[in-house]
Amino acid sequence: MNTSVDSQNQISLEILVQLKRIADSLERAYPVRAEFSLQPDIIAYQWQYRAHRGVSHAVLLPVKYPGLIDFRQLKNVDRQTQLIRDNTQNFISGKPANNVLLTGSRGTGKSSLVKACLNEFHGQGLRLIEIDKENIGDLPEVIDLVSSQSGKFILFCDDLSFEEGEIGYKRLKTVLDGSITGQSANTLIYATSNRRHLIAEKASDNLSRTRGEDGALHPGEEVEEKISLSERFGLWISFYSFSPDEYLNAVNQWLMTYGVPEEAFEDAHIQANRWATQRGSRSGRIASQFARDYCAKLNSQNL
Repeated sequence: MNTSVDSQNQISLEILVQLKRIADSLERAYPVRAEFSLQPDIIAYQWQYRAHRGVSHAVLLPVKYPGLIDFRQLKNVDRQTQLIRDNTQNFISGKPANNVLLTGSRGTGKSSLVKACLNEFHGQGLRLIEIDKENIGDLPEVIDLVSSQSGKFILFCDDLSFEEGEIGYKRLKTVLDGSITGQSANTLIYATSNRRHLIAEKASDNLSRTRGEDGALHPGEEVEEKISLSERFGLWISFYSFSPDEYLNAVNQWLMTYGVPEEAFEDAHIQANRWATQRGSRSGRIASQFARDYCAKLNSQNL
C-alpha cells in the first residue's frame, strides 16, 4: 500500500514539474508586454529588462533626474549645434525631420548635444527614450508603444557600434528605412558613434573593391552592406578633436559654469594642458573633467 502511494506521489510530482516547464516555455514565448504610461513630470526614460517570476520582460523606466545641458555650454560645435537644433525644431513643429547619426572623436559633444535638445524642447512636448545597443532589436516594439502617445519621442542610442558577426544592425536598418509599416510620425532615432559606418571594418574589405572600366572604384557587397546602415540616417553630423585653443575655450566655459573666478584662469590653463597631455586627448569631456577637478581643489584650498 505504501508503495502504491509513493508511486502516485512520484507521478504527481513529475506532472507538476512538466506543467511548470510548459508554463515557463509559454512565458518565454509570450513575454509580458512592456507597459508605458506617459508621466507629465518625466521627460526621459530608459528601455530595460527586469526579471518577473524568473522571466525577463521589457519596461520603460522613468529617469527622475536626467543629465541635461544647455546649448550655450557647448563650445567649438556651433555648426553641429545648428544642424541638430534645426532638425529637432522641425520635428517638434510637425515638419519633415531626419533620423540623426552623430559620429567622430570621443568626448567632443555628441551625447551632450542630444541632452541639450531634450533640455531645450521638453517644454514643447519632447521626450527621450534611451535604448542600449543590446536591446536595439526592440526598436519596433518601442515605436509601437509610443506611437499612440501625445508628444514627440527621440529614441536615443548612445555609443552605437557593431562588431563582426553581430546581426542587430539588420533590425536597425529595417526600422530606419525598409519596413513596410514605416516609422511613426512622432518618433526619431538619434544615435552617436565613434565609427562613421557603425560596423567594424577590416583590411580584407578593401580586397572586395573593384575598379570599373571608367576607373571608378566600386565597393564589394560586404562593404556595401556596412555603408548602407549609416546611409539610412538622413542627417550625418561629424565631430573632430579640439585644437589647443578650442580646448582652452571649452575649459574657460566650464570654469565659468563652476564659478571659478577669471583671475584663476591663467593658472588653470597650465594645469588644463597637463591634464590633457596625461590623457592623450583634447575634447569637451576632458575640459569638463578638468574643470570639476580644478574647482574642487580650489574650494578645498579656500576652506
